[in-house]
This record gives sequence, structure tokens and C-alpha cells, in this order.
Amino acid sequence: MIRTRFAPSPTGFLHVGSLRTALYSYLFAKKNNGQFILRIEDTDRNRIVENAVENLLKTLKWAEIEYDEGPVKNGKFGPYIQSERFDIYKKYADELLKNGHAYKCFCTAERLDEMRKTQETAHLAPMYDKKCLNLTPTEIEKNIADGIPFVIRQNIDHSRTIKIEDLIRGNVYFDCKTVDDQVLVKSDGFPTYHLANVVDDHLMEISHVIRGEEWLPSTPKHILLYEAFGWTAPLFAHIPLLLNADKTKLSKRQGDVSVEDYINKGYLKEAVINFIAFLGWNPGKGVTKEIYSMEELIQEFSLEHVHKAGAVFNLEKLDWYNWQWRKKMHIEKVEKTPELRGKLLLEIAEKYINPNFKKDEKFLERAIITIEEKILQNPTETEKLISFYFSEQKFDAALLTNEKMKVTLEIAKKVLPEAKLALENLSDFSLESIKSSLMELIKKLELSNGQVLWPIRTAITGEQFSPGAFEIIWAFGKEESIARLTNAINKL
Repeated sequence: MIRTRFAPSPTGFLHVGSLRTALYSYLFAKKNNGQFILRIEDTDRNRIVENAVENLLKTLKWAEIEYDEGPVKNGKFGPYIQSERFDIYKKYADELLKNGHAYKCFCTAERLDEMRKTQETAHLAPMYDKKCLNLTPTEIEKNIADGIPFVIRQNIDHSRTIKIEDLIRGNVYFDCKTVDDQVLVKSDGFPTYHLANVVDDHLMEISHVIRGEEWLPSTPKHILLYEAFGWTAPLFAHIPLLLNADKTKLSKRQGDVSVEDYINKGYLKEAVINFIAFLGWNPGKGVTKEIYSMEELIQEFSLEHVHKAGAVFNLEKLDWYNWQWRKKMHIEKVEKTPELRGKLLLEIAEKYINPNFKKDEKFLERAIITIEEKILQNPTETEKLISFYFSEQKFDAALLTNEKMKVTLEIAKKVLPEAKLALENLSDFSLESIKSSLMELIKKLELSNGQVLWPIRTAITGEQFSPGAFEIIWAFGKEESIARLTNAINKL
């Protein structure tokens, strides 16, 4: 059975790159009728942040990335928190020591610093020099008896070349001359990522490890550990880095990087998941569809279509996805309950509207319906776009004219009284009736649409930019629209 895992460290809010790793692992498992495992890698005690695990679980729940086994949903391979598995790691560290694939290192921090400085001066890659590999059993016992702290290091065979068959990058070769003798167990007895992750992936029967490409250089160390234990390594897929617009690695310095930031800004989970899925993956050549639900992503996802090159985190594209998803969900709701169109829009935009505008909620609903598309695109602009509905009427004769549309003041003086009369004669003040009446007026006056509708709209709103004439007349209603036209006519 295919089993993937997401194994974050509880070091703060979940990074968007980590969410993508979780998503790809989840999609791959579900596409192949497999299982998705959540494991908490908390062996680096200095970096642990309080409540980070709770936040992680909450974020995954928000994203609807459901794990089959993990800290809350225990399975037969638990516990799923590494700090609760120390006895397991000790057993396997002892096995490595026994068979010569690891050794105890008593070097002080001062010696290691001096060694690195010497290597840097000689233009050599900083690597441990295996000094403690040659200690005799007697020397090791004496050091331990004297209370000298030690770490356990992996004994790398520097004569080897390791071949990794990466599912995204193809065959990748590593010359072990460049692979350091990695610390596997720290002096406090805590295992490092390298030992704990290999042991856990094997014992939890993980078949595919999907992780960021920053882990690719560590993979030869992991392969050698699998060999040392006599285990079959899982298949690896190293997904591309997320990049800023300038192609540098995505970082806080250039914008928000935690999922929490985007949740707090009101981004829809469907939009975030859709956007992140396409950061490094696409459904295949010739497919132009971009809007995918989680179920559709599961059906379409494959590692063959994950790119090698880094993926640029384009915030404008995320905004576009958010707009498309908000629009899609709104349309679906309106189709079911068209009479609630205004209320549904109000739910989206309410927190961006002046409370004073809510005194007449029916009028407010009509007003926001006239800017429906703009609300769906960016609800934060709502108050600015509808403020003219709730302000005293402004009048500017120059605004009634439009050179491009060939609207002169004389034309405006002719159009406004005729428009007022047409509206006064309407018994049905629906949007359709308003449109029909004014279109007939355009024919009667033998003018263009713009020559009639421009002065009507600007006279009523006092704004150069606003929703269309039909919509604003419908929103204001018969009495207010006629009153505003009358005021404009009197001031001409």
C-alpha cells in the first residue's frame, strides 16, 4: 500500500511551503488509494514553539487535509510524536554503533571550530575529520567514565557514490567524498532529524517520501542509513523550492509566508489549496483549466507533472484564485436562493462597510448588488465604492459632459428632463423595466447610449465612476432617483 507522510517541526505557524508539501503528499496518497500520515518531528528542543502543534492541527483541518494516522488519530505505528519515541531511536543508534556504521565523537566545540577554520583556509569543504573513529574501546570507556560529553556520528564511507532515483529529478548521483559524518544523536541524547526520520519512515512503512528539494543533499546520508540497517529505502520525490518574484527563496522579508497570515486576511481555503497545488505542478500539456476542487486535484494529481524548477509565489495569482472561488461559491448559492442575493453579498462584505450604512439594510443590499463583481474580486473596497449612495448628492455641471462620448451640456439639458419623465411614468420599477424605458428614450431622442446614460448616471451619483445608470436608478428607487434628477435639472 502507498503510504506518505507529512513530518513538520513545531517551530511556529505553518509555512506555505510546508502546506504544499502536506498537500502533495496527501493528494498522491489519496489518488493511489493510499494512506497519509502526520508525524511531529520535535527532536530539536531549542526551536520548539508553544502551541505550534495545536496550530498545525488547526491549519490542516482548515485546509481539509485529513490524515489517516497521527497525533490525534492513533494507528498501529504510533506514537506519532518523535519525543515520545526515544527508546526506539536509542535501540537503533546502539545497533549502528555495534555494526560500525556509527561512532561516538568526544570532540569539543572549540576543536570543531578550529578544524573548520583550518579547512576554510585551505579552501576545503567543512567536514568532520573522523578523529574519534580511531579511538580504542579503552579510550572510549575512559572518556565516558570521565563524564566527557559525546555525540554519535554516522560513519560515511567516502569511497562510495550514491545513486538516488528521484521521482521528479530522475537519477541523481552523490560522491560521498562530499558527505559529512552527520551527527545522529546529540550530546543530550536527543536524535537528530536524520536518524529519527529514517527510523520512523521505515517503522511506519512509508512508501514515498515527498519533501522539499532542500533535503536532497541529505538523501545520501539517509540511503546509507537504510543500507546500514538492511532496510529497503522508500521512493523519494523532492519538490521545487518556492521563490519570491526576484527568484530568491521565499522568505518573511518579502511578504507573508505562514498559512495563518492568509487565513487571517480572509483568503478562502479552496483558493489557497488551488493556488498552492499549481506552485510546481500542473495537470498536463494542453489542459487550460485552472479551478480545481480538492476532489478534482486528487483525481488529476501525479508526480510526473511536478516541475524541477522553483515556483514563484505570485500574490496576484492567489488574489485571482480567491476571486474566482468567491465568485463560484456565490453564484452557486444565488442559483439556489436568488432572493437572498443581497444578503449573501453582505455576508462577504459586511466587515468592510460603515455601520451607519446598515440602518436601511434593504437599500444597502440593493447598493451592494450593483457592485457585485467588484465585491467578489476585492470586498475590502466595498465602502469606498458604495459611499455615494449614502452621501448628500453632489453636483458638477462639467461632470455631465463627456468629450469622448460626445455629450455636451446642451445634450445633458435635453436628456435629464426626458429621463425624469420616463421614470415618473414607470409603475413597475424593476431593473428590467428601467432598462427598457431608458432604451426606448435613447431611440426617441436619436442619440447614442452614452449620450443619454452618461448624464443620467453622473447627475444622480455625482461621481465620474460608478455602477451603470440602470443599476443605480434601481438601487436608489423611484422617489430618490427622480429627486436627484430634479435637483440636477434645477441647478443646470
